Amino acid sequence: MRDDHMFDLTGKVAVVTGSSRGIGRAIAEALADHGARVVVSSRKPDACAEVVAAIEGHGGEAMAIPCNVSYKDQLQALVDKTMETWGHIDILVCNAAVNPYFGPLKDIGDDAYDKIMNTNVRSNLWLCNMVIPQMAERHEGAVIIVSSIAAFIGSGKLGAYGLSKAADLALARNLAVEWGHANVRVNCINPGIIRTDFARALWENPEIYDEAIRTYALKRIGEPQEIAGAAVFLASRAGSFMTGQAMVIDGGSTIYGGEV
Repeated sequence: MRDDHMFDLTGKVAVVTGSSRGIGRAIAEALADHGARVVVSSRKPDACAEVVAAIEGHGGEAMAIPCNVSYKDQLQALVDKTMETWGHIDILVCNAAVNPYFGPLKDIGDDAYDKIMNTNVRSNLWLCNMVIPQMAERHEGAVIIVSSIAAFIGSGKLGAYGLSKAADLALARNLAVEWGHANVRVNCINPGIIRTDFARALWENPEIYDEAIRTYALKRIGEPQEIAGAAVFLASRAGSFMTGQAMVIDGGSTIYGGEV
């Protein structure tokens, strides 16, 4: 029997952190395209307003609530304002992340380590703890944490970032166990290299780009919109039996064994 509503998010409210650009923006716009009302959030108000205007220009509904995820009070304000305005949160996308250090773990300073782990992991736990209980009360909710393939592979220069992303995957799995009885699903999306400002150093230089895609089966990096569809799936009824999982979207980089 045909179901035309598997990906319909009409009536849902979504909060997306780090959504003023890159993957976060693509996810926010895709959720809105499928009917969700979207809260656009990042540190810069002007950048948030730009995304809201773009969503509204395509007939969607959105509002901007600037927030620095490193601060618990700002996260609580993000949740409180969303609840005051739209009454509930059905979809939470934890996308905001940082990587202030590029180098081996043996040289990382305490401040850089704390910033990576606190921003990329602790803030997600804070936000989930603020949002999931009201999902559980309504017996419905979807949480998506944007992790990375760095959670699965070692790196001589991105070890701390990978550590934080592996922790995000563990966070998703544990929250999925804790809240599954209340029909709250928690999953990760694990992208490879995507054409965003965050990864600009890996794709802007042709030589570096060629080396980066050498182990990509598709021989190219991804685009933000190619991650957004996975978020729609996980947020919608189409993904209603999936929880505690890592959806790897990496152009085949983690499976590539070289030319046969």
